Amino acid sequence: MTRPDLIERLAAAQAERARQDLLRRLRKVEAVDGARIRIDGRTLVNFASNDYLGLAQHPALQEALIRAARQWGVGATAAHLLGGHREEHEALEEKLAGWTRRKCALLFSTGYMANLGAIQALLGENDPGPRSRTGQTLCVQDKLNHACLIDGTRLSGAALKRYVHADVASAQRQLEANADAAALLATDGVFSMDGDIAPLADLAALCKAQQATLMVDDAHGLGVLGAEGAGSLVEANLKQDDAPVLMATLGKALGVGGAFVAGSKALVDGLVQFARTHIYTTAMPPAFAAATSAAVDIARFEDWRRAKLHRLVAHFRHGAGERGIELLDSRTPIQPVLIGASRDASIAAQRLEADGYFVPAIRPPTVAQGKARLRVTFSALHEEADVEKLLNALARAIAHARRAMKKER
Repeated sequence: MTRPDLIERLAAAQAERARQDLLRRLRKVEAVDGARIRIDGRTLVNFASNDYLGLAQHPALQEALIRAARQWGVGATAAHLLGGHREEHEALEEKLAGWTRRKCALLFSTGYMANLGAIQALLGENDPGPRSRTGQTLCVQDKLNHACLIDGTRLSGAALKRYVHADVASAQRQLEANADAAALLATDGVFSMDGDIAPLADLAALCKAQQATLMVDDAHGLGVLGAEGAGSLVEANLKQDDAPVLMATLGKALGVGGAFVAGSKALVDGLVQFARTHIYTTAMPPAFAAATSAAVDIARFEDWRRAKLHRLVAHFRHGAGERGIELLDSRTPIQPVLIGASRDASIAAQRLEADGYFVPAIRPPTVAQGKARLRVTFSALHEEADVEKLLNALARAIAHARRAMKKER
């Protein structure tokens, strides 16, 4: 018997991805200055960042980080349960819980780890009680959910059922087909590639009727939506009992890094016991927690940042309509420009970069076949002049891509 070589298999898969013009590559950023970045010696206006409120380089965050680093050092040096949990972490958890109208919150090192840990704890084999006739718990998910929600369910051993994007009736059918299983319905609050918002109120009502638990990943809603930027659940006027599990990240609108899960004391106490991605990893650096705490205060009380974002988005959407640029339906800072073919999207992104704009192409498998796009994201650091110039550059880039593809064909 000849056993296949795993590295050769990986290389073959990479070669196939290259053949389909889907190869990803790392780009080294040499400098960052607000909404500008330097790549390959050229300064570009960055329309790919998730720094929606423009906080990543804010002086208050830098000062808080340096102050905490002087007190605690650079790293936490241990897992939360083994001496890594410092007063900076505890203060941030309390602040995040209060901001999001939750009883408690628990920090994780990344959003990916938060979702994996929470789903595994909720749906894994921790509960000694009776199980369904199949022996499995159930997780029902929107088809456009972030990869970590899907991966978390697969790792938990639960049955994964997916419903048509934002279709509450489709979700209901999946729940009703598995009526005796303990069930979690998980959805993004704001979908990372389309920028639209889940029908949260209707999903919450469905979960109440079906005795399922609603979990919302609000990575792209926190800081941007709702009163004080408290997120998509607050905007939808949903309380903790309506959506018992909230996950959100700290590296997008808040500009730092890490994540948290918030909800009842029973939820957080259970995660401390059973969420493996919290138990078995080093805590986030205390200095990160201090910087994030400063970011929360700015995000909550400087409403002008969200107001400016809304103006920029409205300007962009109006200008795109005037120029015949096809956008997906989104009112968030994520504004996808639908292109279609992967090759077209790549050519358009290259032309934009030549004109001084960083807007990478998003291609399969991140999005569905035939749905390649330019994912434009806005920050409070952008100005309306930046938006107007980008619109003109987009129109030129799309026309250039179409001409190039006609020649190739």
